[in-house]
Amino acid sequence: MITLVARKASLERDRTRLCFDITASFTGGELVAVVGPNGAGKSSLLSLLAGDTEPVEGSVVLDDRPLHGVAPLELARRRAVLTQTNIVAFPFTVREVVAMGRFPWTARKSSDDDRIVAAAMDACDIAHLASRRITKLSGGEAARVALARVLAQETPVILLDEPTASLDIKHQEMVMDMLREKAQAGTLVVIVVHDLEAAASIASRLLVMSNGRVVADGPPQNVLSSELLSEIYEYPIEVAANDETGLLEIRPNRSKRKSPTI
Repeated sequence: MITLVARKASLERDRTRLCFDITASFTGGELVAVVGPNGAGKSSLLSLLAGDTEPVEGSVVLDDRPLHGVAPLELARRRAVLTQTNIVAFPFTVREVVAMGRFPWTARKSSDDDRIVAAAMDACDIAHLASRRITKLSGGEAARVALARVLAQETPVILLDEPTASLDIKHQEMVMDMLREKAQAGTLVVIVVHDLEAAASIASRLLVMSNGRVVADGPPQNVLSSELLSEIYEYPIEVAANDETGLLEIRPNRSKRKSPTI
């Protein structure tokens, strides 16, 4: 079972500390949601876990090997990353963009490539767009193409930064269900998401971040509380379990909000 571990990892850019002493371990089969307000360090944490940035202190290891000791091609075969911005400026077709996910495996090119690309497009509901130019798609369609490219990479670790941000409700739910299935099949899935209810409904575990630090780590029902969320979001938030489903319902408490001073 694959393991990804951050040990007192800190990240700094332009002399600004973005993450502080992050210690967390992840294993295959987990679906971990990273939540927190804007600027909390969620994307920075994902960058550390992906090996895209090197910690200024501490370490991040994949199966007991420091990420920066892993060759780029091997790393691309071990983890796939979806960033917030995925702009393709050239008029490739949708299928060509999704097939780019197979690049780390070109030395092992096989007849499975076509099947894997087709399955990724089906999973993201873009098969009907296969021959369309990526530059002619809507924002939501392009986001699903970017996700399909990540799926086509077929790695045991998937790291996703707000993959549902530009999707309609049908495709938000479709993506969340698909990610849950990937985790159940043994993939390690780490997802940054702003929808707290969605995170609580699909994730086996939440990392709550604030000011570059992990302030809570555990099952959703254990870490999400009105007190914690109200504090880190600086806005009154109510958390309660639905009597019928047991799922957490998370709502802003507008009756307690303070009017802004103009």
